[in-house]
Amino acid sequence: MAKKTIADLSDEVVRGKRALVRVDFNVPLDKGTVTDDTRIRAALPTIQALLDRGARVVLLSHLGRPKGKPELKYTLEPVARRLGELMPGQEIVFVESTDTDEAMKATHDPANQIVLLENTRFLGGEETNDERLARGLAQLGDFYVNDAFGSAHRAHASTEGVARCLSPAVAGLLMQKELDYLGSALENPQRPFVAILGGAKISGKIDVIEQLLPKVDRLIIGGAMACTFFKAMGLETGKSLVEADRVDMAKELLQRGGTKIQLPSDALVGASLDAPQSAHAVSRDAIPASEAMFDIGPASAAEFAKTVAGAKTVVWNGPMGVFETKPFDAGTRAVADALAQATKHGATTIVGGGDSAAAVAELGLEGDMSHVSTGGGASLEFLEGKTLPGVAALDDNA
Repeated sequence: MAKKTIADLSDEVVRGKRALVRVDFNVPLDKGTVTDDTRIRAALPTIQALLDRGARVVLLSHLGRPKGKPELKYTLEPVARRLGELMPGQEIVFVESTDTDEAMKATHDPANQIVLLENTRFLGGEETNDERLARGLAQLGDFYVNDAFGSAHRAHASTEGVARCLSPAVAGLLMQKELDYLGSALENPQRPFVAILGGAKISGKIDVIEQLLPKVDRLIIGGAMACTFFKAMGLETGKSLVEADRVDMAKELLQRGGTKIQLPSDALVGASLDAPQSAHAVSRDAIPASEAMFDIGPASAAEFAKTVAGAKTVVWNGPMGVFETKPFDAGTRAVADALAQATKHGATTIVGGGDSAAAVAELGLEGDMSHVSTGGGASLEFLEGKTLPGVAALDDNA
């Protein structure tokens, strides 16, 4: 069911009113400075669109994992500073509390165009979705906008509870973009449709594999999770990470998937991550007992790139190897380059959040993908076919 967005709101609902906007400003900080402002920049179109239509904007976000009480290292004050730099000439009023008279007063002051309230996770009832807190937060706005896709899989007071207490409750532009890209990829993909899954463990991706296998034309599996499939094929995996309790499941998936599943044909192995100079490529049936696979090999990288080149829709979630350590970044880099090329040739390329998004950002290829998701866990759950509470609570577009 499609959800209403800020574009569906009439001017009388928006003009002169307080838009309570849940954003995802959970950004990395170093000594009180934002080191990656991607998520802040991603929210700017929604903030600006609301300002342009005469609304005053009240922003809610969490940051880090404080335990339901204030912790200075998780204050949003540096975020307010960075937001001000990204919106020159626009004053950002930062309030050091959220569910208080002070916060209420700031949101009612017509001089305040943008108010950023303190970390929602400083509030004891946020993560338990406390109804009284949700009602309190609802007093801070006249209508609710959820633009925090990265938190949409959490049923928290500021993401799900408040949407039930404040009407209208609609999606922001970023949320809409995430749902459009991920939704159309799953429901109506242009074919061939290729999914690429990587990362360490099958266990975290079981539901995604189950959901995608019937829908894709090809399912590429890389990363350490490929080793569990190698074990299922009876191959030597040496000291590689293998989930022994998932080998039978991998065997069953291989039987069911048949030629749809594409595994690495070779591996980049080494004695340990601390000895990158020991890295060398071997065929997947020649992994030494004393070594471990830390990346897909060059032949696999070329084969995966060829599959991607022939695709019309590509969804990628999870790196091909330990991309933080050279030379075990080569496989992930090759896949990212292949997606960038496919985009140039008209394919729709979607990068799930988390490590894949981090790798793409590190390589400077964000702008070369159709869409890079801002939510790792949320995009994974969406691909698993799960209902995201923060989305479900929004008004349906009849």
